[in-house]
Amino acid sequence: MNPRTATVSEQLRVDPAIRAMRVLTGSYLALSVLTLGAIFLFRDNPSMVTDVVWVRATIVAASALLTFLFAARAARGSKRALLRLRIVSAVMTVAIIVIVSIPGFLPLWIRLEQGVCGLLLLAVVVLANGRHVRSLFA
Repeated sequence: MNPRTATVSEQLRVDPAIRAMRVLTGSYLALSVLTLGAIFLFRDNPSMVTDVVWVRATIVAASALLTFLFAARAARGSKRALLRLRIVSAVMTVAIIVIVSIPGFLPLWIRLEQGVCGLLLLAVVVLANGRHVRSLFA
């Protein structure tokens, strides 16, 4: 690794916006995994856990893992990872807004969990698309 790369990588690692994106995506991943655990525990309660809940939670957990990995790679200086993070976080935020707004589609507890996930991702979208973060990767 050349000295320039090490310097840029170190700057990114300690940058507050990059750190915040890593914390937000880590929180999104943790919440998604905990939700899958709760779904497993309540799997015999059809009012709390439906087939749609299983599918949705699995998709969300997979996207949470991707966003976390993209944020970690972006923190090491990968422009492509930042681009992927920007795309996935924006798409998932829109998908969450749409799905949560459909009446009766999901049980209330999942809608609330999805709302929290949406807020975490919205913060990632704002940071990742902000002038400061984009300037770090210019």
